[in-house]
Amino acid sequence: MQAVPEEGTGSGMVIDKSGHILTNFHVIEDVREVAVTLFNGESYDATYVGSDPVNDLAVIRIEAPPEELIPVRMGNSSKLKVGMNVYAIGNPFGLERTLTTGIISSLNRSLKINGDRTIKSIIQIDAAVNPGNSGGPLLDSHGRMIGINTAIYSKTGQSSGVGFAIPVNLAKRVIPQLIRHGHVIRPEIGISRVYETEEGLLVAKLIPGGPAELAGIRGPQTKRERRGPFVVERIDRTAADTIIRVDDEKVATVDDFLGNIESRNPGDTVTLTILREGQEVTVPLRLGGEVPQVR
Repeated sequence: MQAVPEEGTGSGMVIDKSGHILTNFHVIEDVREVAVTLFNGESYDATYVGSDPVNDLAVIRIEAPPEELIPVRMGNSSKLKVGMNVYAIGNPFGLERTLTTGIISSLNRSLKINGDRTIKSIIQIDAAVNPGNSGGPLLDSHGRMIGINTAIYSKTGQSSGVGFAIPVNLAKRVIPQLIRHGHVIRPEIGISRVYETEEGLLVAKLIPGGPAELAGIRGPQTKRERRGPFVVERIDRTAADTIIRVDDEKVATVDDFLGNIESRNPGDTVTLTILREGQEVTVPLRLGGEVPQVR
């Protein structure tokens, strides 16, 4: 996998009337100056606001008249299906405002870029994405942004029909923190994996010694059985708790859960409502992680 930068070029989208622009972190990484050209050809110098290298996202800002700033409409990437039509807009090879079309080829990919960064829940598309497209919007048929074009799979550095986009729901969780703090402050709940079920989110893996384990949340249990000369281990998932609410908010999807937790600060206490052995149980839990500092 490789990111799709073009030396000196990249793409982005206006996200509010204050002049904030969302793009990929690798587009602005290590640069000294950034100039933004709007749809009308007007160019403005941009200032750095914040970045999240883990998710390859960054926010910059320009001082431009509000009438020249047309924010992109945000969609919902949790509703995507394979086969949906998509539209990628960007600046490939310096060709401004280029539109390519395609479909969603797959969902929930994991993408490793720039050596050691892995992003999950990636959208795979077959729309042509080339150097210079990085940071541009991926739109649905209603013109709503559902992703940020980020990388391609290619042996030549040019489009081979396999492109990748960061889901917009991830960006929506990150953007407010980048604007407020300049980086992402991630509270830690100590649950590394859940499964979506009809009842809620089944806890699949706990981080040993993490906040969830310390609060008494239960994950799958390993049971050992002797069969003749052998000891057989099996995972009993029925012993795991199922999370149905955080405080009073229902959480039916991973996005619901992450969105709720990542809107909090380390040190906050939340109340998880869980299903345990067929009964609803409430568990208070104190979130871990870095304590936010005032900018």
